[in-house]
Amino acid sequence: MSVATREKVAGLGRWLPGLVISAIAIFLLIRFSNWSEVIQAASLMNLVLLIPALAFFIISLGFRALSWRVLLQKRADYGRVFLTLNEGYLLNNIFPFRLGELGRAFLMSQATDMSGFFVLSTIVIERAYDLAIAAGLLLATLPFVFGIDTGQTIAFSVMIIVILGLFTMFLLARNRQWVKTKLDDFSLRRFAFRDRILPRIDSLLAGLGALAKWDQFLLSVFFMVISWLFGGLELYFITISFGVTPEFWWIGFVLGVISLGIALPSVPAGLGVYEVAMVGAFSLLGVSSSIALAIALVSHLIHITFTGLIGMYGIFQDGESITGLFQRLRNLSFSRGFS
Repeated sequence: MSVATREKVAGLGRWLPGLVISAIAIFLLIRFSNWSEVIQAASLMNLVLLIPALAFFIISLGFRALSWRVLLQKRADYGRVFLTLNEGYLLNNIFPFRLGELGRAFLMSQATDMSGFFVLSTIVIERAYDLAIAAGLLLATLPFVFGIDTGQTIAFSVMIIVILGLFTMFLLARNRQWVKTKLDDFSLRRFAFRDRILPRIDSLLAGLGALAKWDQFLLSVFFMVISWLFGGLELYFITISFGVTPEFWWIGFVLGVISLGIALPSVPAGLGVYEVAMVGAFSLLGVSSSIALAIALVSHLIHITFTGLIGMYGIFQDGESITGLFQRLRNLSFSRGFS
C-alpha cells in the first residue's frame, strides 16, 4: 500500500466516527423535530435580548483569551492571542479532526518564538479546565434535575473534587522537573521513545510552567471561570428571548451537557451534536423540544458566525489562506512533525 493510500485510509478512519455520530444526531433532529413549531418559536423571539447575549459572548471570548495568554506565560500580546483563539475556532468549524487546535498552535508558533508543542500543551491545559468545569457543572446540577434532597451537599462535594483536580494539575506543574528526570531515566535504553516521544513530552511539561506559580495558576483558572460565567449569561439571555424563564441552575446544567456532548467526535462545528445535546438538556428541564431546538440553533449560529468573522480577519492579517492552512495542518497531523 502506497503512502498516499495509507494516508487516505487513516484519514477515513479518523473521520468516520465523527461522521457517524453527527449523522445520527442530524437524523434524530430531522426525524423527531416539529419544524413548524421551531419556526414559530423563532418568529416570536425577542430580538432585543440578543444584544446583551452577543455582548456577553464577546466578553466571554475576551476572558478566555486572557486565560490562554496567562497559560502562554504572557509571551504574546493580547491582540495576537485573541485573534489566534478565534482563528482556531474558525478552523474547527470548517475542518475535520479538530484541526483548529493544531491550527492555533501552528499560527501562534509562526507569529512568536514559541514552539508548536509548547503552545499545544497550553491548549491541552485549557481543554482540561473546560472539562473540569463542565463536569463540575453537570454533576453539581444533576441532583436538582432529578429532585434529590441532598442536591446541595452533592454540589458542594463536586466542587471540592474539581478543585482537587485542578490542584493536582498544579502539583504536576510544580514537580515537572522530577517527572522529566524520571522520563529521562526511562528513555536511556528506549531509543525510539527518547528520539520521537520524549521531546514532545518535554514541550508539554514546559507548557505546564505557567501553572507552577500560584499567582499564574489561579489567574488562569479565574479568567476561565469568568469566561464560563459570561457564557452562561449569554445563554440565559438567549433562553429568555424565547419566553422561557430558567431557574438559576438550569444554565449550568445545559452548559455542562453541551460541553461534554461536543467533546465527542463529530463533523466540523459539532453540527447536530450541539443541537441534540441542548435539546436533551432543556427537555429534562421541562422545556419543549421545539423551543429548545430554536434556542440551540440561535446559540450555535452566534458562535459560528462571530468566531468565524473574527477568525477570518485574523487569517487575513496573517497573510494565510484557508486552503493553504488545511494542507499544512493535514500534513502536520499525519507526520506529527511540529517544531
